[in-house]
Amino acid sequence: VQLQASGGGLVQAGDSLRLSCAASGGTFSSYHMAWFRQAPGKEREFVAAFSRSGGSTLCADSVKGRFTISRDNDKNTVALQMNSLKPEDTAVYFCAADPFKLRTRASEYDYWGQGTQVTVSS
Repeated sequence: VQLQASGGGLVQAGDSLRLSCAASGGTFSSYHMAWFRQAPGKEREFVAAFSRSGGSTLCADSVKGRFTISRDNDKNTVALQMNSLKPEDTAVYFCAADPFKLRTRASEYDYWGQGTQVTVSS
């Protein structure tokens, strides 16, 4: 499966932004989908994930209550709605897919999008 992330940009603290990830080349509904982010000099960290069945979601404590992950299996997309953005949310955001398990470790995902930059100014 190929993944294409979009929607990043430069916003101010407190603003909202919606990221989208479009999948192609595979059966989207058979993949668990996740968002990760990587700030300069830091490791890639888990943000949120959505099971292929739609029955389970996971969310990092750092974004809980502010970020919401959703997916549309008809449109082959997964989105990340980010509200109340903070400067510490600044990072490159990546979408990832896994056909077997809903995971939170970046090293366990084989399929990645190219990343989209989110910059939050204070």
